[in-house]
Amino acid sequence: MTSVVAAALNAWGPGGPSMMTAVVCARDDQRVETPVFSGAATAYTQREVDLSLGLLSHFVRGSATPALLTQWWQDNQPSDVLHSHEREAVLEDWMSPLM
Repeated sequence: MTSVVAAALNAWGPGGPSMMTAVVCARDDQRVETPVFSGAATAYTQREVDLSLGLLSHFVRGSATPALLTQWWQDNQPSDVLHSHEREAVLEDWMSPLM
């Protein structure tokens, strides 16, 4: 029970996911490569999943570009895996101008 409470408070969590490279190709032959944490991370909140799917739908419709993620990475260069509330805040920041 202690580990569940600690995980809920972002005081403890499973080991961080490994890094991988995401490659996004646009219609005009533009190719963007960026390092990302693998999707193997656990404990995503429903809010985080919903925001991620919303952002993905904007990419598919062309109303947003994945360059948004690359620019954020270059500007912030996180040294560790973000906790759930931090990831939600980043996703909310990305989604706010799209709503």
